[in-house]
Amino acid sequence: MPEEKLSASRRGRPAKESKFDKPIAFRLARADREAFLEKVRQSGLTQAAFFRECVLTNRTRVVARQTTNVDRKRVTFVVNKAGNNLNQIAHVLNAARLDNSATESTYLAALDALESIELLLKAHLQNVA
Repeated sequence: MPEEKLSASRRGRPAKESKFDKPIAFRLARADREAFLEKVRQSGLTQAAFFRECVLTNRTRVVARQTTNVDRKRVTFVVNKAGNNLNQIAHVLNAARLDNSATESTYLAALDALESIELLLKAHLQNVA
């Protein structure tokens, strides 16, 4: 006698009739969680009902992050690397000034040059969309 194959829908516990069948979970910082729970308590709703009420009736304000393009990411990377190099130069320059191996005028001229480079890099970073 051939075995009758049971379909996957007939196995296990019968499906529960519910209009809410897809869970959503997220993590909150402790302070944010406490604020959320306080608002839920004041509303008199369950957490799920409160969330649905706030989000689905559009009582929230969505703040979208600005997307960064490839050019901005690359420029940010290069500016950060240059900034690191400038910091290393400034460290050596300061050490040379402290042990008197660089004159005060040399130190000030180099410091002005480093500050000018910093301003140029920051200006370039702001101009990249």
